[in-house]
Amino acid sequence: MFSRLFAPRATAHAHCDLPCGVYDPAQARIEAESVKATQEKYQANEDAHFRARAVIIKEQRAEAVKHHISVLWSDYFKAPHFEKYPQLHQLVNDTLKAASAAKASTDPATGQALLDLIAEVDKIFWETKQG
Repeated sequence: MFSRLFAPRATAHAHCDLPCGVYDPAQARIEAESVKATQEKYQANEDAHFRARAVIIKEQRAEAVKHHISVLWSDYFKAPHFEKYPQLHQLVNDTLKAASAAKASTDPATGQALLDLIAEVDKIFWETKQG
């Protein structure tokens, strides 16, 4: 009796965690821009305390990039995307590795390399949204 009373009346199905529209590589790009900006500020300042804080912030933002890219890879991109863009797995892997490199470095060039890869992910993402 109770099981029928509390049983769902309808079953919903979705191909991702939430209805599409919640995913966007812009989140990763914003975090990567913070990584690069923090690397630049680190280079421009000799104060040891400032630099220590900059390293902590840079590492947190780089980890956030890895999270956002991983979520796109695991939750948004699906088999048809990987079929149409066979380079996508490698691109995501390269982007995650670049985030790790930027996390470990104070050189703004690593931040820029990360931004460049995110731009490639972004391009493919928006192409998938068109089709």
